Amino acid sequence: MTKDFSGKKGDPKQKYFHESVFHPHYDGRFTDRTLKMDERRPHLYAMIQAYLSTMADLGAETWLMHGTLMGWWWNGKILPWDSDIDVQVTVDTLSFLFNYYQLYVFHYNHPDFEEGKNYMLEINPNYINSDKWDYLNGIDARWIDMQTGIFIDITAVRVNETAKALGALDMYCKDRHKYNSSDIFPLRDSFFEDTPAKIPFEYTWVLEEEYTKESLTRTEWERHAFNETSLEWEPIKGDRYPSGKPGGPVAPSSRKKFDPTHVRDRMQRIRNGQSAVTL
Repeated sequence: MTKDFSGKKGDPKQKYFHESVFHPHYDGRFTDRTLKMDERRPHLYAMIQAYLSTMADLGAETWLMHGTLMGWWWNGKILPWDSDIDVQVTVDTLSFLFNYYQLYVFHYNHPDFEEGKNYMLEINPNYINSDKWDYLNGIDARWIDMQTGIFIDITAVRVNETAKALGALDMYCKDRHKYNSSDIFPLRDSFFEDTPAKIPFEYTWVLEEEYTKESLTRTEWERHAFNETSLEWEPIKGDRYPSGKPGGPVAPSSRKKFDPTHVRDRMQRIRNGQSAVTL
């Protein structure tokens, strides 16, 4: 692609990463269009598998966070409406990756893509600036699909020594999220998209704090309903909406909450580190 569709020209000069001019979850240096939901799914699937496998091979500790962790909570998969992936690392891990793999292109063979996939690891040099007010550089690194422009956002957790001395939340990211170190560590081993992955120790609290308790039980989000038998998010048909058309709000009377006792054993197998394919 010869034309750059990133938002570089319109962004402040101190901002390192420039999302595309047409969608914030695409890198405009590598694409000029978005992918439809069904088209996007295999690329996201391959991308997280490649990232997790590569970081494990490099000995770089990383874990799922934000919407990706929410997908893990429900069924160990990427939420169908998600268009990016979120992970975290420590600053020490980020420093290691910057020193040895900055702008390195990793080739990943995948059965769904005949020619394989290329991913570029790009570290924001501003990661060394730990100032929480450096909000323009809240993303510390990205793992970028060079074919489609989709990416994994990588943020680093940092220790706030002052808060630690006061007994307050002692870890933070530059994207303004705060945690106790005991919320994150020690990390738990699990699986995500049939690939070994790590998750925060207090994953329930982390998700409730960011998305509310309702997010762990409500079975209708983003025009999808959770099937408690298949453990899959399925599109809601048009007649479930007041307007009769997909895209409108779900009627309040049609919303229900998930009763985890119905599938507790099956869900727990995922959370305890067993592959979803064994369910």
